[in-house]
Amino acid sequence: MDDYDIVVAGGGIAGSLAAIGAAKAGAKVVMLDRNDYSTAGKKTNWGWVCGDAVAQTHIDFVREHLGLRLDEPILDLKVDGVYVLSPDLENKFQFEGQGYSLDRPKLAKKLVDAAKSAGAEYRTGYEVEGPIVEGDRVVGVFGRDEKKEQFKLRAKLVIDTLGIASTIRRKLPKNEFIENTVSIDDIESTGRYILKFEAKGNSVDYYDPRNALIHLNQVLAPGGYGWVFPKRNSRINIGLGVEKKSLEIRNERLGKKDTLHSLIDEYVRWNPEILSSEMDMEDSNGKGYWSVSVRRQFDSLVYNGYLGAGDSMVMPNPISAGGIGPAMTSGVLAGEVAGEAVQKGDTSLSYIWKYNVKYNEVYGAKTAGLEAFRVYLQSLNNELINYGMSHFLTKEEAIAISYGNIPKITIASTFQKVLRGVSNINAFRNLIYTVSKMKKLNELYEKYPATVGEFQDWKTVVNREISEVKERFKPSPV
Repeated sequence: MDDYDIVVAGGGIAGSLAAIGAAKAGAKVVMLDRNDYSTAGKKTNWGWVCGDAVAQTHIDFVREHLGLRLDEPILDLKVDGVYVLSPDLENKFQFEGQGYSLDRPKLAKKLVDAAKSAGAEYRTGYEVEGPIVEGDRVVGVFGRDEKKEQFKLRAKLVIDTLGIASTIRRKLPKNEFIENTVSIDDIESTGRYILKFEAKGNSVDYYDPRNALIHLNQVLAPGGYGWVFPKRNSRINIGLGVEKKSLEIRNERLGKKDTLHSLIDEYVRWNPEILSSEMDMEDSNGKGYWSVSVRRQFDSLVYNGYLGAGDSMVMPNPISAGGIGPAMTSGVLAGEVAGEAVQKGDTSLSYIWKYNVKYNEVYGAKTAGLEAFRVYLQSLNNELINYGMSHFLTKEEAIAISYGNIPKITIASTFQKVLRGVSNINAFRNLIYTVSKMKKLNELYEKYPATVGEFQDWKTVVNREISEVKERFKPSPV
């Protein structure tokens, strides 16, 4: 006997949206979260650790699919776009269009309330420790309840939204669909402060009250980038991400001993627009650190009796590390497909495979190409990034790449722009190579396998293409 039709493990953005969708479809759903309601969706003891930014398109997707409208004060501040700046601040490219800076604690409560209203049961204080597996199928979860006593819950389907360190995913049987672990090379350590501050008001290259800013700088944020995202009431979300090998190389070559923590403090001091500041400790959310994946989502998001969504399936954008949008999209789709499967009485792997196809169509198809571009970008130092943003790409081409589209860049039409030093020529040739790989990966994802039987051959080709890019480009921040 199953206790529930669907167990949703994790009460964050992806989990709550999955619970809403599945419950609206008529399934008997329980959502388990280790937090209590007052800290719903909280990632760590530090808080809701994230840049808090999301594009308008993802907000629209939630409303269109679930009828759930998000308004102020959850949508803390509307921004016109996200801009990427070169290390020397001489070049600025738009990365994404309109979006919002969110109030994450308020968003989490809103989504939990909506899940409960849709009919999902909500249990707090539940620490999920792993899946219940019978044969090669997940049939439930086990762990500790709010009294720290062991529990087991059986279900027709389990939706895993426990995050990058998911105890369910890591304890799945070895299988050909979902990886248990994430390579350290595909993870960035991130941290951020929410500051109340006084702005000097002289330069929108450091702080822009209408736009979110991303600073590429391999000395300040080796292997990653820094961000300054505006919020209401003279506040900012400011932080950065670093890649482990890049940080180690940077420290060794510069004779430094910096850590993520010291680099964030340096980044704040580096910004001349911040005249004075203090930590905004509302909801105890002023400071936080976390690990974020920067690779494509897992090649499959489903296994027998199991669907994953959000960070548990390494869904953040490989370039921006933005995870809220993919979490929203995947949570909605996972809940819809799982609820539909229960109603039709078919929870087989073959049936829930449509979740893979849908996510690929809506968002996932571009991420493998973006992963390839991220690996290339991490091989460039500040000088090459500056020169490349000035000469290698037009603004239109850069925008196209940021959205996962492939511009036509040819050596014949652009080569004369880069004839200043061997390193620039090599970097440009490597860009041409990377764009060709992005095109190949996009073509592969346009033909994402419609059935389980087609998956293995397709996966083999994708992994080979990505491996070739990673073999060619190694981190070289300075």
